[in-house]
Amino acid sequence: MSEPTPNGSPFDVAVIGAGPAGIAAALALHHVGARVALVGPPPTRTMQARPETRSAALLTSSVDFLKRLGVWEQLMPAAAPLTAVRIVDASRSLLRSPDIAFESQELGLEAFGFNIANAALNLALYDRARAVLAHLSPATIASIQLDADLATLTLDTGEELSCRLVAGADGRQSKCRQAAGIETREIHYEQSAIASSFRHSRPHQGVSTELHREGGSVTSVPTPDPNMSSLVWVTGTSDADALIAFDDDSFAARLQECFDDTLGVVSDIGPRASFPIVGLTAKQLAAKRTALVGEAAHAMAPIGAQGLNLSLRDGAALADAVAAALRNGRDPGGPYVLAQYARVRQLDVLSRTVGVDLLGRSLLTKLLPVQLARSAVLAGLGSIAPLKRMVMQAGLAPPADLPRLMRPIESTPA
Repeated sequence: MSEPTPNGSPFDVAVIGAGPAGIAAALALHHVGARVALVGPPPTRTMQARPETRSAALLTSSVDFLKRLGVWEQLMPAAAPLTAVRIVDASRSLLRSPDIAFESQELGLEAFGFNIANAALNLALYDRARAVLAHLSPATIASIQLDADLATLTLDTGEELSCRLVAGADGRQSKCRQAAGIETREIHYEQSAIASSFRHSRPHQGVSTELHREGGSVTSVPTPDPNMSSLVWVTGTSDADALIAFDDDSFAARLQECFDDTLGVVSDIGPRASFPIVGLTAKQLAAKRTALVGEAAHAMAPIGAQGLNLSLRDGAALADAVAAALRNGRDPGGPYVLAQYARVRQLDVLSRTVGVDLLGRSLLTKLLPVQLARSAVLAGLGSIAPLKRMVMQAGLAPPADLPRLMRPIESTPA
């Protein structure tokens, strides 16, 4: 579905970037009554030379969000429940931490969330966007002009779009962020993440296992097949390059060494791809008719299922701010709305990015005081039940109220 706004008037919002964060933001904005254009190449439906290997662990609030956006039913066959997270200190440190398991039943939940392949998630979101949005363009942005009253986008096809708010969801090299003059802070860890999948002879039983090792972590995440898991292996860049170059049997042997007998016999390694790990935080979340969403605003190591969930909260929070503006006759791209969005998102983004950075650094350091502190914290979590529940709750929800579209379905009308 692609048609202009009435009488050629500008869109309320143009969302730039058709990854999961961008599409979800566009759907959320449409849901609250905004006239939305979505710009960006759609997800591919055919095999590529470099197939998508990543998956997303979506927490319960993100699942509620997808239900409201009308995509969850399509995703259910591809979703695997996450009933527990097991953390194992697999380092050779003298101060090894005790193993600890966080179980969803401790919070009265059937699951913390669901693991879904990125490819399935992207296709379901885009199919929904194609069905309901007023304008979809598969083009890329050539230039952005931000004026006092309007933003004008020129696409690489020559098409021009005008809008009152630009939602920049165009990734770490964001043109939207650059056009708005927003600077970033970056951290280069000299690490890469290998994403793949593998079979194992013992069923995963809905448990995600994180092995914390020197230099990074190795994490298995359940898939709908009880004897297959997604894999995220974080390690030094040179080690990642070597692992990618291994044949499947050699890679499986290394993975077997990591997991030992936890999942039984490891086999059938899926396609592998590696991605550099860079921490990025925008110094402002909004400026000059532009609100940043997803990795245009923040990027972090794949630890603790925080990245995409944080990005989805961006889109839901932006929908809240735009909905309030439209109700009250405000300009959705004006300074008041941008300031409101930035204020609401600031603490959540800061707490998650700093927390993930500290945890990642604790796996890299050889300083005994840091290792001792980390071991003491995990020991405390394992022995003090109220503290453990508090930490689990904090991992599931932001430090402030959830955006309206992410609140539990039973307590808030869709």
